[in-house]
Amino acid sequence: MLYQTTIIQFIKMLNNLSACLDKAAAFAEGKKFDSTVLMTSRLAPDQLHFMRQVHIACDTAKLGAARLTGKTPPVQQDDEVTLADAKARIASTVANLETYTAADFADAAERTISQPRWAGKTLTGAEFALQHMIPNFYFHITTAYAILRHNGVDLGKKDYLGPLPYREPAAS
Repeated sequence: MLYQTTIIQFIKMLNNLSACLDKAAAFAEGKKFDSTVLMTSRLAPDQLHFMRQVHIACDTAKLGAARLTGKTPPVQQDDEVTLADAKARIASTVANLETYTAADFADAAERTISQPRWAGKTLTGAEFALQHMIPNFYFHITTAYAILRHNGVDLGKKDYLGPLPYREPAAS
């Protein structure tokens, strides 16, 4: 189940964010302003800017998956400055996530997870995923979406949620 709630959902949401970046680029082009202005936009003066929101969402996904499975995550430089760079960062993260399989998560729920900033404290893999990784990922995806929306990019809930796997009703 952790594979479905992390890898599958994170790939979907990162792809949705990438599509929002396409709309942001089109918005900037249509309004004739340099889209890099969006990269440093924020909702509040003490908040991390847009690109840091993207970095943290991507890092939460790739580092969290690595911690849950014992794999080594790729290192990224955090040097993106354009919307195209942000899209490339998201695509790189999605490509990494696509290397995981459900089998990689066989023991993830019971794995002991720690981070340096936790001062030696630990969580089980299930606790880490459900109480830290997933909420943190969605916080930063939502904040990135909100920054774009706040700056006038024409986004709505369907852009955030992305396509849903609807099925036709069964014939009677």
